[in-house]
Amino acid sequence: MIVSTPEGLRAALREMRLPADQPPTMRSAFLISPEGFRLVDQSSPDNGYVKWESSVDTARALAQHGELERTLARLGVPVRVLPGVPELPDGVFPNNAFATVPQRLVVGSMRHPLRRNETRRPEVWAYFRDELGYEVWDLEQEEVVAEMTGPLVIDRARGIGFCGMSERVNERGVRAMHEALGLRLTYQFDLQPTEYHTNVIMAILAGRALVLHPGSLAAEEVVESLVEFHGGRTLLLDDDEKAAFAGNCIAATPSDVLMSASALDALRPSSLAFFEARGFRLHGVEVDELEKAGGSLRCMVAEVF
Repeated sequence: MIVSTPEGLRAALREMRLPADQPPTMRSAFLISPEGFRLVDQSSPDNGYVKWESSVDTARALAQHGELERTLARLGVPVRVLPGVPELPDGVFPNNAFATVPQRLVVGSMRHPLRRNETRRPEVWAYFRDELGYEVWDLEQEEVVAEMTGPLVIDRARGIGFCGMSERVNERGVRAMHEALGLRLTYQFDLQPTEYHTNVIMAILAGRALVLHPGSLAAEEVVESLVEFHGGRTLLLDDDEKAAFAGNCIAATPSDVLMSASALDALRPSSLAFFEARGFRLHGVEVDELEKAGGSLRCMVAEVF
């Protein structure tokens, strides 16, 4: 079921009574290293987070990406890293292009032409199809825009998708992702025109907590409906926390949350207390060199279920 109003969400939740009976966090992670990392304006012209005036240190970007890989491994998350392609610098953000459910890889349909080549890489398809035995669902077709778990934030435990509408997803894309990922329910709503991906301003952590920057949603009633559903499990970010990519956090395990070091440093004492009260350990990883491209730590981790 796909709903697009707060009333529709409330009615669906009453009717469906969805249990938290699915694995809430990934079994492994898939990363693409930032070889040739640089800023390319035609790849993300609608991304207001890109620091276009900055110079980029590719060696530092590679070192920071390596630390992300090691941090995941220390937390017990198996990691597969494929080399990046210098001609595809935004490939370091694979969760925009790929998503998984058990035994299935879903390949997205990108909004901007340069990024479409990221989804066509045969070595990515081969890893999932030949090494993991996953079937491949390819969503790229005319009139479909679906940047996977960029616009779509998923409560994996309950099988609920929360899709913020922007240039990076359209109505056909919502339907295609809902079907391909086998979601029980999808709630779609508008982001502010200045936002491009939901996962920059919203996260659902192991089915136990919602992190949200309320001002990034177009309608206050949508914010209210999300808070109502998650109740006391909601952390509302302020503008400084959001600007530091605190909304781009991810639960690597049921008790370990990763975010950029910049995001961790920006958290207010009350925000830190929120995570602690819910049994989450926070881990900050320096990725500020990579954040110059307008994404943060969550965008670099494609979760494998």
